[in-house]
Amino acid sequence: MSVRLRSALFTPATHPERFAKAEEVGADLLIIDLEDAIAPKDKKSARATAFTTLNAAKETPFPCIIRINGLDTSTGLSDVLELLASPVQPEFLLLPKTESAAHLQIVDRLLSEKGLNTKLIGLIESAVGLKAVSDIAHATPRLAALMFGAADLAADLGCGPFAANLTFARVSLVSACATAAIAAIDSPFFDIRDLSGLERAALQAADMGFAGKAAIHPSQVAAINLAFTPTSDEIDEARAVLIENQRGVGQVNGVMVDEAVARNARRVLARSGQSFEL
Repeated sequence: MSVRLRSALFTPATHPERFAKAEEVGADLLIIDLEDAIAPKDKKSARATAFTTLNAAKETPFPCIIRINGLDTSTGLSDVLELLASPVQPEFLLLPKTESAAHLQIVDRLLSEKGLNTKLIGLIESAVGLKAVSDIAHATPRLAALMFGAADLAADLGCGPFAANLTFARVSLVSACATAAIAAIDSPFFDIRDLSGLERAALQAADMGFAGKAAIHPSQVAAINLAFTPTSDEIDEARAVLIENQRGVGQVNGVMVDEAVARNARRVLARSGQSFEL
């Protein structure tokens, strides 16, 4: 199953009636959250609700991610055990506070022993995780993406959670993902009232090389999808670049076409869900 990663909508596991909202608003993925959105006293019931709902469907009707609790907690270990016993698997498992390749490799080994194909996404949200991001990105072929956790990382670094303060961290994560040929997913934009700010942040993330961005409210999904979907003009230009590249040295809209420009054009078409054929 090929899944686009432009938008992933966080939804608390305690509210299964909201799970369908991700599909309704056009999100590419639903994130069923067992961690930050759940009070400690509700962790056990949230886990039961999430997997009961998942298993009742017999198969996942909509691509979903389950964010478990940290592997350094008993709650997180219980989440993993429940996942391993589940007859229906999510497409992705999101591991919070991923700080080493070993974090991913442990879960990879457990999933492999059960013969499960669930992909992993590591959440980079600490200074330790950021320092190890290159090793983490290459931890296992099961790893599909890394997600950037701006709020926790800013708190760990002691800086404000403003985009400018975390540019170096975002670039580090995107670079690591590029070398490992996996996707990079940007942190949510936390002010749900500021849609213009969201639009700017999403466009900046797309320009930096992120494949998508997480959302914390259904109202954010449309702007995120728009930012990570090439326009018809961008698609036409990408096709023109690739045609010119086949002919040899040339230019499109005044820009000399070489292999680097052609590679970017292929990326634009890939983001649009299209391919190039002469």
